[in-house]
Amino acid sequence: MLSEPTQCGYVALVGRPNVGKSTLLNYVLGQKISITSRKPQTTRRNLIGVDTQDGSQAIYVDTPGIHQQTERELNRYMVNHATSAIADVDLVVVIIEGGNQGEADGHVLDLVASHDVPKFAVLSKVDLLKDKTLLLPQIDALRERNLFEEIVPVSALRSDGIDSFRENVFKRLPTAPHFFGADEVTDQSERFLVAEIVREKLMRQLGDEIPHSATVLIERFAREPNIVRIHADIYVERDGQKRIVIGKAGKRLKLIGEESRKAIEILIDAKVMLHLWVRVKKGWTNNVGQMRFLGYD
Repeated sequence: MLSEPTQCGYVALVGRPNVGKSTLLNYVLGQKISITSRKPQTTRRNLIGVDTQDGSQAIYVDTPGIHQQTERELNRYMVNHATSAIADVDLVVVIIEGGNQGEADGHVLDLVASHDVPKFAVLSKVDLLKDKTLLLPQIDALRERNLFEEIVPVSALRSDGIDSFRENVFKRLPTAPHFFGADEVTDQSERFLVAEIVREKLMRQLGDEIPHSATVLIERFAREPNIVRIHADIYVERDGQKRIVIGKAGKRLKLIGEESRKAIEILIDAKVMLHLWVRVKKGWTNNVGQMRFLGYD
């Protein structure tokens, strides 16, 4: 007896910084694999998320925010990651904040227009709009570009539009065998996901300057019979930033550690002993060699 044909394809989530790409991915998957914060450029490299339903498998690529200010090596790294994904997928989903479309979104739209690949537009954060009719001129303007096969308003936080979005994505996938098992949701290692959790708590705790100068490297990840011991280094660029991360009498670092540990225990379903150290690597965000040492290769 012949089995039913399966569908599988790659779907890039692209947009300007802080537009809701990672939040959308987490709600599509029904679990958190991509870190989020209110600060732009939270996502720094492409992250795979796998959504499997019956015979269909969508492999999402959550990309860093595409921005025009790329003076520093880290910014160029992030934009290169995002733009490289566009040319290598079966569907591009451009995410634009509902009722809040500007020049940065126009730059993304112009960029994806040059790629001959099917495209969707998602209008995100529509729950923030008291008057939903404000979406109508935005939708009309997007239709006039003749870029998109679908324009879908979504509120990920309220789960509005998520099911419709998933169904439309599944319909556009090519016939192909599944690349991942039905129970797999990402290709990333536990070490990577743990480092991202610590960075998320760091970004949520600190001000606007330090998060972009901070990164996390896991030095030890050891599973023992009753506990997982993790040693993580937080790297910043200046001594003053190190003092801010540690906080008075170490209170800030302790809070970051406590919040991180709780989230990590949920992720790996085990008791965790987490040790954090703060180290200075001067100017690492603009030094290719130091970026590679810290995992940005």
